[in-house]
Amino acid sequence: MGNQFIGPEELRDCIPALLLEVPAEVPEIPYSEEKLKECSQHYYLILGVSSFTDGTKVTCRSLKGIFGKDPDVSEPCFYNQDWYDQENFIDIPMSDEWYLIRKDVFEDSRAVMPEELKKSLSFPSAIRCCYSFFVAWFSKGEKLWYHDFVWCSDVDHNGDRIYVGKYNDVDGVNKNGFSIHRHLALRPCYGAID
Repeated sequence: MGNQFIGPEELRDCIPALLLEVPAEVPEIPYSEEKLKECSQHYYLILGVSSFTDGTKVTCRSLKGIFGKDPDVSEPCFYNQDWYDQENFIDIPMSDEWYLIRKDVFEDSRAVMPEELKKSLSFPSAIRCCYSFFVAWFSKGEKLWYHDFVWCSDVDHNGDRIYVGKYNDVDGVNKNGFSIHRHLALRPCYGAID
């Protein structure tokens, strides 16, 4: 994987921003050498870690607690929103496991509805994307999905699809921050009045 690898040593490069508890026994990489060669240009191979050294679980909520939501205070940070603070997906923890995550979106997936994309693609979880974003920032100096959103496997309590990413607004209207949003599905409560 060359430089597209974030293992125990690279996670230590994230200190002191992220005091991750790297497992004493690192899990075996579940991918074949052929699969890793195939993915080496567009993916990171990352060791997921489930907790911080203080025992706190690595979740979207705990990452938000570390990085905050004000780029004027420090960066990287989360985009200033709180709608998802009551949603279940922000408390789903990372797992101690290796995974591959794509660094850039498929060009032919742009502006395609997620239900259509799910017919041929699988989506990563929101926590996997959040974790990947911050460990890539600190260990590699790379800002994943800087101007793009990424569909996630999670949904909110209404069943609306979660999407994340787009740290920087190309138009310069919004402040910087790792975004967590939901794609509102059309329901009977939406309608026109004029």
